[in-house]
Amino acid sequence: MSHHADRPHDPEPGHRPGPASDRARPAHRHPPRPRQKPRTPPGWSPPYPGPPVPPQPPYPPPIPAPTPETARGFVWACVPFLTLGYGTPVSFLYAAVRRRSPGLAVTAAGYGAGSAAVLMMLQSGQLFLTALGVFAAILLWIAGTGHAIALRTSVFPREVPRHRLNEHAVEVAKYRRSLREEARALAAEDPALARELRIGRPDMPRTYDDGGLVDVNHASREIIEALPGATPEIADRIVRRREQTGGFVSAEEMAVDADVPPDVLPLMADFTIFLR
Repeated sequence: MSHHADRPHDPEPGHRPGPASDRARPAHRHPPRPRQKPRTPPGWSPPYPGPPVPPQPPYPPPIPAPTPETARGFVWACVPFLTLGYGTPVSFLYAAVRRRSPGLAVTAAGYGAGSAAVLMMLQSGQLFLTALGVFAAILLWIAGTGHAIALRTSVFPREVPRHRLNEHAVEVAKYRRSLREEARALAAEDPALARELRIGRPDMPRTYDDGGLVDVNHASREIIEALPGATPEIADRIVRRREQTGGFVSAEEMAVDADVPPDVLPLMADFTIFLR
């Protein structure tokens, strides 16, 4: 037996053995798996707090939803049912007076005539007329009840109480004032950003809501004239003086240079801003 039997076979001529990793590489390779994001353990928080969120002005509540007069409307619709139909004329007469509706008045008269005819047939003493009166009474009872239920929302429409509308108007006014204060603070800190946001320029397309501010140094004459307390003469003086001096610095300077009356200045100052 040859002593070369246990030795590995010699490589073929011209073959260069590669590294061990190449020899052990499988024939088919699988695509690499995507790296999964590490899971955040429960109760974990970042070591450093994030940037503080600036306080936002309180948004006004939506317009209060109208509320129907549920109790009165329900009682009114139940009158024909509870009175076996005999109260239907009175119920519809009340509806006609409440809504000032000639059509409801005619309906009330029709129900009254039907109820009177039913009473006459029931008191006639004749079997046929009595049976017909009973049938007509049941018919008027059902028809009057259904008719009242169908008209309940039109007789007692949904209405918003006046005090709720007033409260909403106050909330909106306060919200708009807070927007003006926020816009003024932004303009004082970064005038370039204020010009880019077009603060005080309701005559130009924009997306930033400044609460109704008017930039007196750049807005058109028509916008200045629309300010509270402004008149065409005041607007003309402001625009003329603005062109001569290049603009104002404050409402007080505008009042002095453009001869704005003292009683008008507080009204205009609440809605004006002066960007250079």
